Amino acid sequence: MLVVVDPVARSTDGESVRIARDVLRAGSPGMKLSLPEGPDAVARALARRGGRRPVLVGNDRALLRAVRLLHHERALERTALSVVPVGNGPSIALARSLGLPLDAVSAARTVLRGTARALDLLVDDEDEVVLGGLRLERGAAPAAPAPPAAAATSPSGTVPLPPPWRRLCHSLARTVLAGGARAAGGPHQAADGPGAAPLPHRLRVVADETLLTGPDRPVTELAVRTEQGTGWAEVVVQPAHAGVPARARARTVTVAAPGGEGFRYRPDTQPPSAPVPARTWTLSPGAWHLVLPAD
Repeated sequence: MLVVVDPVARSTDGESVRIARDVLRAGSPGMKLSLPEGPDAVARALARRGGRRPVLVGNDRALLRAVRLLHHERALERTALSVVPVGNGPSIALARSLGLPLDAVSAARTVLRGTARALDLLVDDEDEVVLGGLRLERGAAPAAPAPPAAAATSPSGTVPLPPPWRRLCHSLARTVLAGGARAAGGPHQAADGPGAAPLPHRLRVVADETLLTGPDRPVTELAVRTEQGTGWAEVVVQPAHAGVPARARARTVTVAAPGGEGFRYRPDTQPPSAPVPARTWTLSPGAWHLVLPAD
């Protein structure tokens, strides 16, 4: 086997990397260890694996890069990928959802004794892959303008007000400006922050040949998830006005924004995409193989 240790894993949790390496070496004396210095070097190490079985030590981003590389090589279906997740909770959330053990010893033992299982993924019209799912990126309202920084003055503009009056004027100015921004933004505009409601999007969402929503029915949430082992993707669309979500199971999902306005989405645990006017995802059943714990 070829064990490729992502550099982020080494800097984040060197102890877990050492434990995994020792367990793998004890169970596979002929293993080859690769310690690349960056994402490009990781890709080169995996591309030069030859006949060795690839084992990746790293977080979700490293896993996604490895799957993309194998997909673009057209080697994904015939390659069983093993993964030892290393990172904090959010950085290995995808690994957890796929059923991988999260502690170094159990994960390394799974590499040695586990079973390769065929998993589904989504492929978009740009030939990029999504392993677990994607969701619509929430909108953000423009921030209210800040009150003027200059010191407040009396109505005549000549005599500076005392400090208590200056504070009162600044507070009133902030209140008036914030109220004006909310009125201009409309009923769905809210400042982006903890607990703030997402802004509505006007989208056309088609699951296979079924129209789930159109531009005349704004939505606040959209999620597409692989239902592993079923050969289907689940689509959930939440209308803006607290209605019942529209749900469907499909193999192809197309999302389009009217007038080319564009929308952003977040695939797996990755950062949001750039705005796109439309995107289509197609489910590819059993497209890749991951070594998971044996039953």
